[in-house]
Amino acid sequence: MSLLSHQIELLAPARDADIGIEAINHGADAVYIGGPGFGARASAGNDIRDIERLCRHAHRFGSRIFITLNTILRDDELEPARQMAWDVYNAGADVLIVQDMGLLEIDLPPIQLHASTQTDIRSVEKARFMQDVGFSQIVLARELTLEQIRDIHQGLDPNRCQLEFFVHGALCVAYSGQCYISHAHTGRSANRGDCSQACRLPYQVTDSQGRFVAHDKHVLSMKDNNQSDNLEALIDAGVRSFKIEGRYKDMAYVKNITAHYRRLIDEVIESREGSYDPARPPLARASSGRTRFTFTPDPNQNFNREFTDYFVNGRKDDIGAFDTPKNPGQAIGWVTQVGPNWVELETSSPATVLHNGDGLCYYDLQKELVGVAINRAEPASAGKVGHWRVFPKDPMEGFKDLRRGTEINRNRDMDWVRLLEKKSSERRIGVWAALQDTADGFELQLTDEDGHQGSARLQHPHELARDAQRNESSLREHLGKFGATVFEPIDVNVALSQPWFVPASALNPLRRDAIAALEAARAAAYQRPQRGQAVQPPVNYPEDTLSYLANVFNDKARAFYARHGVKVIAAAYESHEEEGEVSLMITKHCVRFSMSLCPKQAKGVTGVQGTVRAEPLTLINGKEKLTLRFDCKPCEMHVVGKIKRSVLNQAKAEPLTFYRTRPDAKPLH
Repeated sequence: MSLLSHQIELLAPARDADIGIEAINHGADAVYIGGPGFGARASAGNDIRDIERLCRHAHRFGSRIFITLNTILRDDELEPARQMAWDVYNAGADVLIVQDMGLLEIDLPPIQLHASTQTDIRSVEKARFMQDVGFSQIVLARELTLEQIRDIHQGLDPNRCQLEFFVHGALCVAYSGQCYISHAHTGRSANRGDCSQACRLPYQVTDSQGRFVAHDKHVLSMKDNNQSDNLEALIDAGVRSFKIEGRYKDMAYVKNITAHYRRLIDEVIESREGSYDPARPPLARASSGRTRFTFTPDPNQNFNREFTDYFVNGRKDDIGAFDTPKNPGQAIGWVTQVGPNWVELETSSPATVLHNGDGLCYYDLQKELVGVAINRAEPASAGKVGHWRVFPKDPMEGFKDLRRGTEINRNRDMDWVRLLEKKSSERRIGVWAALQDTADGFELQLTDEDGHQGSARLQHPHELARDAQRNESSLREHLGKFGATVFEPIDVNVALSQPWFVPASALNPLRRDAIAALEAARAAAYQRPQRGQAVQPPVNYPEDTLSYLANVFNDKARAFYARHGVKVIAAAYESHEEEGEVSLMITKHCVRFSMSLCPKQAKGVTGVQGTVRAEPLTLINGKEKLTLRFDCKPCEMHVVGKIKRSVLNQAKAEPLTFYRTRPDAKPLH
């Protein structure tokens, strides 16, 4: 089935099938993962056998598997992409996440389609268009506010299309799909899954007169997204699928962050059970089962650049990780003494324990983060709780500005790492079990929390038990042993006409056969979500002219937009038709605002009003120069530059013959 309007979906990432299985075990209602190719993470592909294995496990719980087919494609890649779509569909996948509209013009399997965040959906009109061409779920731009999300939700039909929103993980500073710096400088296209991450580099920032505004600052690097405090508000605004970023992330990250949001979402769902308030209607999980964790989830334990809720609650001035794109960790104490091959620390909490292999770090006087890997950690002296002597893995002379009083953070806790290397969660589906007698023996019937049933019969003579009370207790105990299955008993009902004795040696295979029947019933009842139907006749796209920003990279995509009323269609930036200076990135983040140089901030400030203008700034990294231009009306920043000659000289696909001017009343072919 498709996601229903009262269901809340937790969507977790997976680099591979094993991580995807653990995401399911830790409470994910859906997992998104790369197939063999064409995903927006170039080195995160998986073969069909692994996709099939993951689908089987997910479907046991009614969880769904999304395949990322979300790059823009050349004409010669459309047929391999079509074949891959059929392969993952036949392997059991439920959804394709799509960026390239050319895919809607080819023979795809009857699989549900979701619009990738790369399609840059920020308006009601574009969201409605995506719904009307057959997308059943759309990933909204990360930059939207609660009010904008609510407006989009109210403009859609909840029976046809649901909203998905990123709630955790790394933030692209650009509007997704609107960044071309990587391709312009290296030939590696972010729209084709191969971003070089120029946004994480340090830059000199100069004004129009060449004066330094900032020195070696990571001014395009954002903190990490964390919407933990906004989940209920996002639900009320219309979001139904909560997406965790991280298809490159490791197992521990996926376990921890999935568990964290599973707990928070369950709290919201449980708080609304039995609610009659129209403003707070009851909600439900999008899949089956309950999770139990052997650890307490903590987002601070994983790699992060500190956290922000970005623009959800309006523009903030603390969204950037300008000092470092690395993980600063959590403050644990300060340096008390530096020796020839050791450092002594005092922790701010006596409960803090340091371990061999921990990662520490500190900021030097230039505010650069310096890492200190611990080779050995030991108490500094007997009787002094919270005092530690650590022996770094690297020579002491490499630790610049490390001195008494330096604050120390920890960004890797080996105790935590080892905890998540073990089994850390169980997910079980509740079952009611009922044992009754038959003419020639006994029958065990299992009914799960979704109403599926499985039963098994046992031929066995009816013999009265010597102790009726003890016999019933023994029957309940043995029938409730579901072991390593995905089920657990909610209740065991022994409904025998007489206190018949049934030995454990007979009950065990009876229970196993009933569980197998229930598993088979669940598998047979599972229905993959249906493909959304496009409105006929085709609706018009909200605009009749598309620039390179529309990422049209093949003739099928061009035909799609032409069929939907677009008259002028420029080719994607990757086609190399834009050789001059253009916007290589469009972003809601504003460097002037973050540095308190925004003209709007200056309004009403005595002595400043009228003197601060949104003049261009320049970013410099080595030989690379980019211009920052500011469009104050929509409050956006454009990073302007041109494609390198070396990239233009790289081998490229056949030239694209799209219309760059309005045709003379001739139909597009």
